[in-house]
Amino acid sequence: MDTIDDNTIRAIRFERPDYIPMIFWINPACRHHYRREVLLELMGEHRLLFPDFKGDRDQQSELAPFERAGAPYTDAWGCIWQTTDDGITGAVTGHPLRDWSEFDSYTPPDPDLTNGVIEIDWAAIKRKVHTAESNGKRYFGSLEHGHAFQRLSYLRGYENLLLDMTDGEKRLRRLIEMVENFSAEIVRRYLDLGVAMMRYPEDLGMQVGPMLSPEQFRRYIKPMYERLMAPAREAGCLVHMHSDGDIRDLVGDITISGVDALNLQDLVNGIDWIAANLKGRVCIDIDIDRQKITRFGTPEQIDGLIREEVEKLGSPLGGLMMIYGLYPGVPIRNARAAMDAMERYAGFYA
Repeated sequence: MDTIDDNTIRAIRFERPDYIPMIFWINPACRHHYRREVLLELMGEHRLLFPDFKGDRDQQSELAPFERAGAPYTDAWGCIWQTTDDGITGAVTGHPLRDWSEFDSYTPPDPDLTNGVIEIDWAAIKRKVHTAESNGKRYFGSLEHGHAFQRLSYLRGYENLLLDMTDGEKRLRRLIEMVENFSAEIVRRYLDLGVAMMRYPEDLGMQVGPMLSPEQFRRYIKPMYERLMAPAREAGCLVHMHSDGDIRDLVGDITISGVDALNLQDLVNGIDWIAANLKGRVCIDIDIDRQKITRFGTPEQIDGLIREEVEKLGSPLGGLMMIYGLYPGVPIRNARAAMDAMERYAGFYA
């Protein structure tokens, strides 16, 4: 998941990829919600989606510290994460700067040691960059998920942050500068290693509408994005941005910041809306529905959804990638249907 191949680069650049890049990601919580042999069987049957699958020798990665149920985790910023199910990313329940009185004595983390959430080993990343290149792939760098708006909300608390923005709290500018400077150093280090793409992931949308107003986004968050993305663009590095939720009111400001690929959810934003507003302007990295059709629909409906997205959002020139995240609760027959359809339509424009 930390490398991209030439086909993906050509899809992002609208340079006629051989097939639509497809990613099927299995959430770690699936390990104890499905039988292991069933998941292994699905992976073995879909080698386009799992080209590096090793059968019974396939290794399970260790859970991240913020994915462990009953074990609150304090990240490098001092934010406390908690989850109720092993493998599901926790929510931040402890905010170190909930009270501004703590700000003057607050010390941000060291980007030499952490990405903000977990430890980071820059020497190991350098080796991975070289290994990827020797295998004909390119490494990509990434900021932590939630590096800007969400990090501010983790530090202050969501309600407090929105009140800060509404009231024009002067100390918020200093906090933004602190958070941005940390992320800028992470970006610089990745660019120095020669990564092919930088990812800027966080969630800005709710089920309906964004989590902050467009005016607040333009005033406080968009300038952060532009300053953090500018070095990547100047280095000729691809820029990838992710947000869950309904971000239609923010898309114009996001894409003008210099995004090459935008990962957004399909049904909450609307397939037709995405086609009308983004197709041909930016590579659409579509996040296939996990709430409705793949959870409660039939295999035939799942096939129809993925075909519709390929037909409406794709092109022989490229500009489309697709990703599906399998989470507990999805019937195995539906997981198989999604895999089948992703492999079936990957070559739709070939």
